[in-house]
Amino acid sequence: MANYLHTINGETWFKEEVTGAIGHALRVDNVLFEGEIDHQHIVVFENEIFGRLFALNGFIQLSTADEFIYHEMVTHVPLFAHGAPKRVLVIGGGDGGAIREVLRHQNVEHVNLVEIEADVVDFAKKWFPTVCQDAFDDPRVTVTITDGAKFVQETAETYDVVIVDSTDPVGPGEVLFTEEFYAGCKRVLNQGGIMVTQCGLPFLQPEELKKAADNQKAAFKNVRFYAITVPAYSGGVMTLGYATDSDETPETSTELGAQIKASDLSFKYYNANVHRAAFQLPEYVAKIVH
Repeated sequence: MANYLHTINGETWFKEEVTGAIGHALRVDNVLFEGEIDHQHIVVFENEIFGRLFALNGFIQLSTADEFIYHEMVTHVPLFAHGAPKRVLVIGGGDGGAIREVLRHQNVEHVNLVEIEADVVDFAKKWFPTVCQDAFDDPRVTVTITDGAKFVQETAETYDVVIVDSTDPVGPGEVLFTEEFYAGCKRVLNQGGIMVTQCGLPFLQPEELKKAADNQKAAFKNVRFYAITVPAYSGGVMTLGYATDSDETPETSTELGAQIKASDLSFKYYNANVHRAAFQLPEYVAKIVH
């Protein structure tokens, strides 16, 4: 079993090694679970600042202290940009955080969560109940256990928004960054539909972002990227892809503020100004995706 826990001066630390030259260490105050599931190393531990964390194969996937940043921005940006989504597809996202946020929109009638392993959902319910809350019990939610890439190629169902809440493009997650997969997502979108994808850490993973950008542009007419800051992730800044065949520009809608106000929803990170500003990329990120 891989060892990502180290003892330093009598304390246990989790070390995330993003590259051979850069590591991100977090003090481990309590190990709740460590083991291998489907040949993947998993550890759940607690940290004074970040709360409860989940790491997969040595990479932090989730922190209960700041998960709201990612989950709000991966969902509310496309949902409000669309304006009236009724059917939403979430690929990955077995922790339930994304569907939790999607379900806050009263106009959403159906959410399909496609997850490759049923154990992921059970794991989230057991170890991260504050993230999924009661989302899996909502009658609007269907959980489909299958490969996401296969699903978008074969399903007859269509959606207004597709959210790809994937791991990084290594191992099982690699297929969710290909041109074929993005074309499949486009296939299941209704007219005016939007796909949003997790695209990694641009400073530390520029090649992965470039690959995602090229493949999304091959599948969609209008591809944009926006940035969020998630403290628990190495490098801090994460990019999300925004793809559609609509000519609508996601950050300039004059109705955005009114839509958010009319929804009567409150947020910890997301608002109209953050929505618009997130698409104003730092120059080094803009050069990667253009």
